[in-house]
Amino acid sequence: MEIKELWEYKIFRIGIIIHLFYFVFSIILTLFFFRHLSDFEAYYAAADVFLHNIHSLYTIDNIIPFRYFPITAIFFIPFYIMGFDLGFLFFNFTNLILNILICLIIYKIILLINREDYEKEEKNIISFLCIFLMGLSNLYNYILGQTTLYVSFLILLSLFLFLKYEKNIWNLLASFILGLSIMIKPNALLVIPFLLLIKFDLEGRNLQFNFIKSLIRLFGVITPALFNCILFFLYPDLWQGFMEINLTRNNPIIYSFSFSISRLIINFCIFYNIPINQFFILIGVLIIIGVLGFIIFLIRRIEENSIIYGYIFGILIMLLTYFDSWDHHLLNLTPLLIIAIFNFPHHQKNKIIIKYGIIFFSFFSLVFTGIWRLIYPIFPYNFETTVSLILVFYAISKYCLIKQKNNTEV
Repeated sequence: MEIKELWEYKIFRIGIIIHLFYFVFSIILTLFFFRHLSDFEAYYAAADVFLHNIHSLYTIDNIIPFRYFPITAIFFIPFYIMGFDLGFLFFNFTNLILNILICLIIYKIILLINREDYEKEEKNIISFLCIFLMGLSNLYNYILGQTTLYVSFLILLSLFLFLKYEKNIWNLLASFILGLSIMIKPNALLVIPFLLLIKFDLEGRNLQFNFIKSLIRLFGVITPALFNCILFFLYPDLWQGFMEINLTRNNPIIYSFSFSISRLIINFCIFYNIPINQFFILIGVLIIIGVLGFIIFLIRRIEENSIIYGYIFGILIMLLTYFDSWDHHLLNLTPLLIIAIFNFPHHQKNKIIIKYGIIFFSFFSLVFTGIWRLIYPIFPYNFETTVSLILVFYAISKYCLIKQKNNTEV
């Protein structure tokens, strides 16, 4: 479809105008008012430290600490060389381009997997893409100068390759690209178990497992991590700092507006002065949600395009379990849910839950985060997005478990 045809849709024109407003407004807001509160400053400082004193990468005296893999700091060196203002401008312009590419890949995947006649769905596809572009999470991501869209682009590109090609070489490339996304930011880390081509047939009582192709996928996805392993081997204190700041959390335990189940429990314990170990809470919640999600995927009744739901489960489990699940992380989930909408049969009742989930994540999640900032001294629970994530988890789980008609494997 050409731009001229798209421009005929009112929602497309509105979506583009609002998104461009987000882009311009975020640059003004960050560079002139909140530059010291942006995540980009943490990346910028990390690039500086990486070049001049790598041992201090995880002990930077900054308002926002650097908590990502060390290789991420290398990625920001070109922006550091430009200087903060120009670097931030170029970085967000890249984010703008990535949003265009993300919409294009979503569109391509929907054409690939859509169950219905494309022409009947064309307007709906455009509408959902515009909802994604108009989502407040995009504004939040631009203001922070975050890498979330880089991750989303790589996640969707890997998914497209998995869906389009079956040969082992494409499986290797797709999983490698997914590994690159994890190297930038580990939002898709828990997608890895769902790459396994394994399924338990409840009716036939037999386990189906493609060992060779699963091994190829695992090899591809962990290969980019080896670059970080080299740095961890050369500088052992980096590994210690990385683990402390992300898991053991030696820093003070304080309230946070994260909407993960782990964070809700932690906020509850802080509010009632209950002694806690954050790491044990994380592991406990991860075991419960993670095992449940994997078992559902293992005994799924769907085969066609099932990897879409593996990706969704992986992202959902991460959002529900990790300490720090922020509104801009929803940009990793909503494109996958849009794709699922057009893979669901029209008669599937749980489709409505996914639709409302997309709308909530796009326009209301950040609003409730703002409300939390006003009331957290008396009610420190940012639970609304958590509930929506659980409902989406339920809808995807139910769809995976119901018996499908005329289901063929791809």
